[in-house]
Amino acid sequence: MIFNLSKQKSIANKFLAELRDVNIQKDRMRFRRNMERIGEVLAYEISKTLEYQELEVETPLGIASVNVPSQRIVLGTILRAGLPLHQGALNIFDDADNAFISAYRMHHKDGTFEINIEYTSCPNLDGCILILCDPMLATGASMDLAIKELQEYGTPKSIHVMTAVASSYGLDYIKRLNPKVKLWIGAEDDELTAKSYIVPGLGDAGDLSYGSKMQD
Repeated sequence: MIFNLSKQKSIANKFLAELRDVNIQKDRMRFRRNMERIGEVLAYEISKTLEYQELEVETPLGIASVNVPSQRIVLGTILRAGLPLHQGALNIFDDADNAFISAYRMHHKDGTFEINIEYTSCPNLDGCILILCDPMLATGASMDLAIKELQEYGTPKSIHVMTAVASSYGLDYIKRLNPKVKLWIGAEDDELTAKSYIVPGLGDAGDLSYGSKMQD
């Protein structure tokens, strides 16, 4: 299942447009906030698929019946670029548990690279709804590695992947290797360069959020 936000007519398209705009991107705070907004909107859409239970709430004047989510949610992200999108999801699922993965690319002289995981912080995942946040789904290799890494901590009831911009290649890769995973994306771009950059994409989400780094 793939939910594509850009195919819906909503204010979220403005947030996506500003994320991509090379001039607006110069404002790091606005870039982070727009990424956070995409996380909020996608989290709201995911909330429509959850299980609910009726709860009676005492008001100053009586008792109100309200349907509230009944499943435990764990939000996971790949550092550092995923933090603003993760925060947006956390603004909606504000009582969720959280998981964090530190992963990096090790580049080789022939232009290829491999992805290594340095550190993982994760609660027990048995029976939970696991939502993984990463702003860019390029090749899908990092996300697939994250899914496999987190499954060492338990078996979620369902896994959702949330991303602002995904390549067609990355989506196909995740669907092929993880057919039960549900994908929630801001937009899909067709092209992926030889260096695994999404085109038109939006650039390096980590650098645009937090500044450039010395490491490749």
